[in-house]
Amino acid sequence: MTGGGGFWRGRSVLVTGVTGFKGSWLALLLAGREAKVKGFALAPPTKPSLFECAMLGSRIDWTHGDVRSIEEVTGAFKKYEPEIVFHLAAQPLVRASYAAPVETFGTNVMGTVHVLEAARRSQHAKVVVVVTSDKCYEDRGGGGGGTAGYTEDDRLGGHDPYATSKACAELVATAYRRSFSEAGGPTIVTARAGNVIGGGDWAKDRIVPDVVTALAARRPAVIRNPRCVRPWQHVLDPLAGYLRLAERAHEARARHELASAWNFGPSPESMRPVSNLAGEICRLWGGGARWQPPEGRSGEPEPHETGILTLDSAMARRTLGWAPVLPYDEAVEWTTDWYRIVLGGGSARLRTVRQVQEFEERAA
Repeated sequence: MTGGGGFWRGRSVLVTGVTGFKGSWLALLLAGREAKVKGFALAPPTKPSLFECAMLGSRIDWTHGDVRSIEEVTGAFKKYEPEIVFHLAAQPLVRASYAAPVETFGTNVMGTVHVLEAARRSQHAKVVVVVTSDKCYEDRGGGGGGTAGYTEDDRLGGHDPYATSKACAELVATAYRRSFSEAGGPTIVTARAGNVIGGGDWAKDRIVPDVVTALAARRPAVIRNPRCVRPWQHVLDPLAGYLRLAERAHEARARHELASAWNFGPSPESMRPVSNLAGEICRLWGGGARWQPPEGRSGEPEPHETGILTLDSAMARRTLGWAPVLPYDEAVEWTTDWYRIVLGGGSARLRTVRQVQEFEERAA
């Protein structure tokens, strides 16, 4: 792991959803900065999973629990006494939210209520970072407020249960911030990231795992919406932004001046259609790898997909001094490289830790 933890060295940090894709990467990033990483989550949501492949279960102290239970969440806060909390536990998939809307709202909305309520009752929590999504904005088409994309002040909304649940989580965070933070409660910030890619994501109906799973099986990858444009970024870039935000919010917690919503999106040149991402992965994979659109219709209606989605991250760049480290081409290369090595028999843990170390060196 990377040494020289600085601010994070020895601090007790709780990551909800630690068994998920982003939660696992965040745990490794925090461990590299010498934080005392604690986790709260259900069992890993996929098999395989980065959490298991990177052997995190034996390397951090974590509790199996469900954010839909206020008792279980409160128990984790009492057990770990975290100073800083990253709330990532969520039902994270748009298509799954159509199939399970009650579970989606229960996890993403009431789960956020339970985490913030447990933090409010805690004597130790100083900062809570609630991770939502770039999809929390009302879909106006055209990518948001012009070419720069959605800003933090744009209207919240949501076409599908997932997006709406994330907009609701933002409102919950705002209510707790206005009601309790200035009365002595923890500083509450929310983080909205773009579409992240990186090794270890095995979720169904996500572009990268869908593509690499098909290519590993030596068949063409089927891409549903190749023309949709998204703000692609390597998972470590927004996670580093969350850490920077937590640090600065902790420093300014007496004034709560940073207690608001924050966008963490890539540079404009990272805005690419899904077809470009799939094509780049196929090119790097080699061996004649290719993708194709679906052959005909399945008979089931396709869920709504935003055509263009972009974020304006000027506030994070200006106020926090945050900027993406990996340009689009390298983000795709790191991601493809991770899967090729691991699916070829290499160590997921060693590859992931090495990428964390290299990222930290680049960021420094």
